[in-house]
Amino acid sequence: MANTQFSTDGPAGEQTVAGALATELRGVIAGEVRFDSGSRALYSTDASNYRQVPIGVVVPRTVDDIVETVAVSRRHQAPILMRGGGTSLAGQTCNVAVVLDTSKYLNRVLTLDPQARTAEVEPGVVCDVLRDAAETHGLTFGPDPSTHSRCTLGGMIGNNACGAHSVMAGKTAENIEALEILTYDGLRMRVGPTPEPELEAIIHEGGRKGEIYAGLKALRDRYADAIRAQFPKIRRRVSGFNLEELLPENGFNVARALVGTEGTCVVTLSATARLVPSPRHRVLLVLGYADICVAADHAPKLVEQGALCVEGLDENIINDMRKKGMELGAIRLLPGGDAWLMVEFGGETREEALDRAQAALAGQRTIGALTGGEVFADPRDQRVVWSIRENGAAATNAVPGEPESYPGWEDAAVDPEQVGDYLRDYRKLLERYGYRSSLYGHFGDGCIHGRVTFDLHSEQGLAQWRAFMEEATDLVVKYGGSLSGEHGDGQARAELLPRMYSAEIMQAFREFKAIWDPHNRMNPGKLVDPYRLDENLRTGPDYRPADPPTVMSFYRDEGSFAKAAGRCVGAGKCRRHEGGVMCPSYRATREERDSTRGRARMLFEMVQGDPLSGGWDDPHVKESLDLCLSCKSCRAECPVQVDMASYKAEFLHHYHQHHRRPPQAYTIGLIHQWARIAGRLPWLVNALTRAPGISRLLKAVAGIAPQRSIPLFRRPFNRSFRAQVRDAANRGKVVLWPDTFNNHFHPQTLDAAVKVLNAAGFGVEVPRGFVCCGRPLYDFGMLDSARHRLEHSMRVLANAIDADTPVIGLEPACVATFRDELLNFFPDDKRARRLSELVFLLPEFLEKQGGYFKGMQGKALVHGHCHQKAVMGMGSTESVLCDAGLDVTMLDAGCCGMAGAFGFDVEKYEVSMSIGEERLLPAVRGAADETLIIADGYSCREQVFQATGRLPLHSAEVLLRALEGSGASE
Repeated sequence: MANTQFSTDGPAGEQTVAGALATELRGVIAGEVRFDSGSRALYSTDASNYRQVPIGVVVPRTVDDIVETVAVSRRHQAPILMRGGGTSLAGQTCNVAVVLDTSKYLNRVLTLDPQARTAEVEPGVVCDVLRDAAETHGLTFGPDPSTHSRCTLGGMIGNNACGAHSVMAGKTAENIEALEILTYDGLRMRVGPTPEPELEAIIHEGGRKGEIYAGLKALRDRYADAIRAQFPKIRRRVSGFNLEELLPENGFNVARALVGTEGTCVVTLSATARLVPSPRHRVLLVLGYADICVAADHAPKLVEQGALCVEGLDENIINDMRKKGMELGAIRLLPGGDAWLMVEFGGETREEALDRAQAALAGQRTIGALTGGEVFADPRDQRVVWSIRENGAAATNAVPGEPESYPGWEDAAVDPEQVGDYLRDYRKLLERYGYRSSLYGHFGDGCIHGRVTFDLHSEQGLAQWRAFMEEATDLVVKYGGSLSGEHGDGQARAELLPRMYSAEIMQAFREFKAIWDPHNRMNPGKLVDPYRLDENLRTGPDYRPADPPTVMSFYRDEGSFAKAAGRCVGAGKCRRHEGGVMCPSYRATREERDSTRGRARMLFEMVQGDPLSGGWDDPHVKESLDLCLSCKSCRAECPVQVDMASYKAEFLHHYHQHHRRPPQAYTIGLIHQWARIAGRLPWLVNALTRAPGISRLLKAVAGIAPQRSIPLFRRPFNRSFRAQVRDAANRGKVVLWPDTFNNHFHPQTLDAAVKVLNAAGFGVEVPRGFVCCGRPLYDFGMLDSARHRLEHSMRVLANAIDADTPVIGLEPACVATFRDELLNFFPDDKRARRLSELVFLLPEFLEKQGGYFKGMQGKALVHGHCHQKAVMGMGSTESVLCDAGLDVTMLDAGCCGMAGAFGFDVEKYEVSMSIGEERLLPAVRGAADETLIIADGYSCREQVFQATGRLPLHSAEVLLRALEGSGASE
């Protein structure tokens, strides 16, 4: 179906026929109907090379919404596309269709039966949600792709996903007991294994269900011998349909036959998942080898020794991570070598798991191929090391100085015994074509991943790519393998299936789809009668994005905003629900447009120009960016280091050339000016802001949420400091930066920092006059003013720069500005480069000086500012506080939700509190009264204080307590 009836925009901005479809849908479902250009742009691509703008998007609230959506679409002959987490690498979750996104509402574990070891789940449930629920009973759902923190069961069923632990539990197909499905023509039924008597009864009963089962039985009988003879006998055969599940020896399992059909046959309404025992204790063994092929040779032996998984990765991934500054702490834990196997063992006791790992290590040492080996028994260390493998899919993207890499041939599978030899031949093929590729994957099951440096931007490059894909297909077929070992065929590989299967089997595939979807309305053009692998490309030869001039340099993207907007590869790590910070607003709303990926996609579509055509003035892009907290977490946690805070600031700069700024821009955005004025008579200003009537009026005018208290102004630290005489220091001088927040609201922190630095032997200077790095200006796109503030700061600090004098900051957001935004404005300015190297947070600086601060006792909860986590890290803070004697807990509490102006905004207050209440605020309330709450970020301290009544301490204040408690003198 060409879908030409949906290709013309109507006068109201919605497509003509699609407009009628949308109107009818809004009248019959409770869910959200989104046919606007912004939503269509948002769902135009997945994590693949492909892009197709959908007809519209439906976010169903109930299963009945799905049924009605299919019925209405059928009346309008509109195709249907079920979408999971949107992380598919083969293009199966983008199409010109009505997209159904179940991840927002239909995301529950409905029932879990630990005795039967099954769970009934909705299609939008995230894999880790099911696994966590099962773990409470000592069970787990076996398949766990690297995207397990955000992929959905519906998507896993569509792709027949596998993951690292398929060695232990098999593919998704082997872990599905039954499905509740809906056909395009409206039949709703439950399917699973079907004994022959039941099969005959269903056929005899007739109707649409009887017709389907009769067709499936006839297909089975006609092609049974060919299926038995021709399907590859490997564990990771994912390419094509699972027709073998219809064979009598496999119980005519209709549910498992539908797993892996990529939404081309039916809609999944719910699934009964099989659960397997989860080892109570796990130990991770990491083995180093000189070469990835040698590593692959040794994987089968480890499987024989009872490994739960055997994962391989090569030096290219590690080298690329180093170039990007990713997971450096984890990389340092790897043993020596240029290739590694990550092998997990389990047991009922820690000792049992450890013994198995040690035995495997000893066995590999006996063979003599090892370059190193490490056993990790601590779960925290295991999580750190696993992060390398889980980020591997995107580690080779956006690498400085390297060509871009792409999926396409990233998923082949062969027998595990042949992986080493296959990789040797595959490397020769890559070399002959001049391609570079990482190599990693599930070596215990014979599945190899690796993004390749294809040229998808020129006709010549596409021709070379096609030739390579055909040769790569022939190579894996020669090894008796499968084009796909877990990601599916989609558009990337479906065209090549006739090189893997005979004409007879290909005909069987067509007939199987036709039984379920005779009019080809379910995800058409994917898998059966597919699009060509070189059409519908996201950035093909005809990609000519607008590349408008910018205020920031975007030097990391060769000065191109279009390239920056195209960084996102769709991995979706920003959609995870736990761990890290990214992406706080998505966690609060569960909206794709509020994820880092969604915002990046909107910016990509903005420069693409269709369906978004408003450029810098586009309201859909503005709406997507509206709830971005500019927390910078994506810059550190995103595998391709998307820098949404900078993208948002740049967009708002241009947007507000033609649109009025919100009142907060002139109050909170210009806080450095208001604080300077208020600092002259702080008692008067505080009296006014605390007067009930005046306070309400001020908040209303300023756009501040009425639930918020306006912070109290204090006498600025820098005014009193100039009157003090400091003793000469014996370790040199430092400059203490009096940021606006600490200077005017918490001057005691600056005073504590002076005493602490003096005690460490340093003389302290404070810049004269008014200074501010301008951090709040970025939140409102006031980039001209922000640039001016940084230019002024460099002039003020000129002597320090020339003398290489360290500059110490107390506010993480301000230090991050000098480390990050300063270079984005002045990438070629030697002063800026040197200043970025001279600026330190107080704990960073003190960590290098040795332990002067002892004598503390008791417990402390430490919450890190988002910018600190993203740009500087929390290691120095933890180290210094532990050295002072505290029992420190570093909270994995995400974002506080305040984020400067964000939490004060009347329209964002509820989201701000929702973010804070996710983890941070409950942790603070649950802490004992004597436990110190420590947070260096001003916003973080304010959020905690206003929400819980507990005022956290700055690390400078804590270290002063240690100093005074130890008896050390100033």
